[in-house]
Amino acid sequence: MSPSLDANIVTRQVIKNFFVKLQEEGEGALVRNAITEMDQKLLDPFVLLVEFSFSLSVGYPDHPHRGFEILTYILQGGIIHKDLKGHKSTIKAGDVQWMTAGRGIIHSEYPEQEVNNGLQLWINLPSTHRMIEPRNLELSGSEIPRAEEDGVEVKVIAGDSMGIKSPCHTTTPMMYLDFTLKPGSQTHQTVPESWTAFAYILEGDEGVFSSMSSSAISAHHVVVFGPGELVSVSNKSSSRSLRFLLIAGEPIGEPMVQSGPFVMSSQAEIDMAFEDYQNAKNGFEMAKSS
Repeated sequence: MSPSLDANIVTRQVIKNFFVKLQEEGEGALVRNAITEMDQKLLDPFVLLVEFSFSLSVGYPDHPHRGFEILTYILQGGIIHKDLKGHKSTIKAGDVQWMTAGRGIIHSEYPEQEVNNGLQLWINLPSTHRMIEPRNLELSGSEIPRAEEDGVEVKVIAGDSMGIKSPCHTTTPMMYLDFTLKPGSQTHQTVPESWTAFAYILEGDEGVFSSMSSSAISAHHVVVFGPGELVSVSNKSSSRSLRFLLIAGEPIGEPMVQSGPFVMSSQAEIDMAFEDYQNAKNGFEMAKSS
């Protein structure tokens, strides 16, 4: 939303921002790891955010997950997703897939086209929900609500903005908004005061976050916000649009351990997840056929 600023509303200030380097991962895959292990406590409930691109010769064969949810958002190309429960889909540019790993899922991801680019966000689950049944939900780009006013466009993948609401229900309360600001425009988005909030800049080189006196921040930076009720963003460029993701969520505030494809509450639970997968039990029975 873009409300007129109320003097009583506290605008979130930037407490950290950093550039995310492009790195090779294996042969033919390029990634930017926007959330790393050292940021996990700061960005609770979010575990990982990766921007990825890979060619037709690269893919991720059958591999397991347990204990969290994955949001995959495709920017360019397409990804073929298949799991051993029989679910298969192709996620194309503009599409979103929500995958709840829950007690256990085994899936593969392969590129559909020569040029592919997207983002994957891992979202922690409360300990009481870690072992829920796995599920998948896909939304095509045409099904994602969007709004536009005063040079600001938003796609509402999760949460609400500009009076529109995403049809997605998330186990962990959160918002995932894809904003594009035309040159000279600005937006003010309300975020629940207790939530963690950060932005990841996709395009542009003169994004100003928090206040007009702040320094401009460019593409492929993560911007972490402190406490408050409002995120304010301006595009100071006279020629280039600014595109960024605004991601926010309710902190879980519980112990969390991430190891490889598993996110659990303790190292003992991580060890059990590896054991269950190796022995094809407790949610990984389909591993017998992989």
